Amino acid sequence: MAKKRETKYIFVTGGVLSSLGKGIAAASIATLLKNAGLKVSILKADPYINVDPGTMSPLEHGEVFVTDDGAETDLDLGHYERFLDESLSQNNNFTTGRVYSSVIEKERRGDYLGKTIQVIPHIVNEIVERIKKAGEGNDVLIVEIGGTVGDIEGLPFLEAIRAMRVELDKHHTMNVHLTLVPYIKAAGELKTKPTQHSVGELRRIGITPDMIICRSEMPLNRELKDKIAASCGVEKNCVIESYDSASIYQIPLLFLKQDILTPISEVLNLGELKVDMSNWDRLVKRVIAPTKEVKIAFVGKYVDLKESYKSLTEGLIHAGANLDTKVDIKWCDSERIDSENVEDTLKDVDGILVAGGFGSRGVDGKMQAIKFARERKIPYLGICLGMQLCVIEFARNVLGLKDANSIEFNENCKDPVIYLIDTFIDTNGKKQIRTYQSPLGGTMRLGAYDCNVKENSLLSTVYNGAKKIKERHRHRYEANPKYREELEKQGLLVSGESNGLIEVVELKDHPFFLGVQFHPEFTSRLTSPNPAILGFIDASLKHAR
Repeated sequence: MAKKRETKYIFVTGGVLSSLGKGIAAASIATLLKNAGLKVSILKADPYINVDPGTMSPLEHGEVFVTDDGAETDLDLGHYERFLDESLSQNNNFTTGRVYSSVIEKERRGDYLGKTIQVIPHIVNEIVERIKKAGEGNDVLIVEIGGTVGDIEGLPFLEAIRAMRVELDKHHTMNVHLTLVPYIKAAGELKTKPTQHSVGELRRIGITPDMIICRSEMPLNRELKDKIAASCGVEKNCVIESYDSASIYQIPLLFLKQDILTPISEVLNLGELKVDMSNWDRLVKRVIAPTKEVKIAFVGKYVDLKESYKSLTEGLIHAGANLDTKVDIKWCDSERIDSENVEDTLKDVDGILVAGGFGSRGVDGKMQAIKFARERKIPYLGICLGMQLCVIEFARNVLGLKDANSIEFNENCKDPVIYLIDTFIDTNGKKQIRTYQSPLGGTMRLGAYDCNVKENSLLSTVYNGAKKIKERHRHRYEANPKYREELEKQGLLVSGESNGLIEVVELKDHPFFLGVQFHPEFTSRLTSPNPAILGFIDASLKHAR
């Protein structure tokens, strides 16, 4: 029998304030360890009480990232997948809400034999069990603890990693603390005091960091790094700088330049670690200094909050890097687009992208953009709602069905070319597809599904002749097959299907017009961009020429 793999854990905490980039730091360390030949995974533990971000507003939380198995997770999981080039699952993200729900369910079932349920040990033990489960089968598990040290909601998570440090020997856990070293313009100095206070807060909890990653606007000099090492009780080679960079994909290279793997290997007893990041370095150079440029109109309703489209904007960067092209995004608020100004808004772009979303706000502007792309033969990519709207636009303006609509916007419309997923029920009363019933009453289609590709189609060309592809979904509405024959007769062809559902439509006699029901951005990575996005940028580049 093969010896069971002993997992080692790197816990990443944050101090001073949020949004410093713990997720990027964690993903960067994971990328280096993976490229050193280790089996690595990452876990995000979020202290908020929501069970998951699925019902949270994009204005509150940014993007909801969806995994292959249909989990709605924190957007940091997107960073993890994009850096690691691996698919994660619901085991790689959990929240305080999920932990408490599980413990309460166990208590109701009698699993605790009538004992008083407390934060210590029951909540903490549940957190530890979830961390260990995520680590199974890996050499190293990176665990990012959400929030900031000192937050009251994060205390059970910090207690859990403290307990694991006590339980496991010294070569099985490592604490990495990311903190801010602010530049005070009036004094003309970088200040270390916030870092010292943050580490002091950690120590009061019983956790001593093994490594400190310093976020700053600029590089730190040797004297400053030595001061942080001395005042915070870490080795000099364990103070790593992470200053503002042109691209987040530079961070693994920045860490490698500082020889971050040597102290990590020493603490975790991993032996000599050799890394080849030459391909990554080549792509990053293309991200920072590409030789070509293309302008893409990004039409959406959250353009003032770009975190809502994080995976998609990163997907455009990935495609650009692989085509040695800078993707210049022109953000277009769909609520401000109408028939009078659509030409002025879009006349200078090489491609038009309409992103996914829920609700009727901004829909008319999106359809004006779609019509403009269709009639002017500008490369177009519609994602999820962007696919549904191109069906509605075509039905209204080409088929002449003036009342064509989605029942999301008008339940009583005469021609529901887009309708609810609940409609897909076979004669036995069983649903043909896997769905998730939201507590709010909505049925969602979540996670990865196979899609059969029509031969000799644009979709087939984009996916290099593949007959079947697999992409991720997050939506409630589907294109109505009742209108398929009429749509195809007039030139809007169905080129992708899944269990009878219309997954992809494309326009005949157009250089590039693709509407996909799935979210291609969720599977795009720097080293392997999603084919649909790559094909769109390539077509836009040809249009620019």
